[in-house]
Amino acid sequence: MCGGASKAQPATEEIQAVVEKVKDQVLAKSNKVASVYEAVSYSTQVVAGTNFFVKVKVGDSDYIHLRIFRPLPPNQDKLELHSMQENKSLEDVLEHF
Repeated sequence: MCGGASKAQPATEEIQAVVEKVKDQVLAKSNKVASVYEAVSYSTQVVAGTNFFVKVKVGDSDYIHLRIFRPLPPNQDKLELHSMQENKSLEDVLEHF
């Protein structure tokens, strides 16, 4: 549905590739060093491109939520970290932010 975020689902290899492309941006914004960097779950929102909302494991019990924007072609390879929420847990619900 255009404009609405999809339900959260388990992360795929494609989503892991998306979060890898913004890893440097994430680490530059974060106050922590990620001992792990693994996408756990995600949802998407179709706008003038795609917003990805991704829960990423960055430590034993430490998670972050990322909002990543992928523009429409021909610029779809220019992923941008829009925003980030730190100090999350596995139980925290992944929501639009």
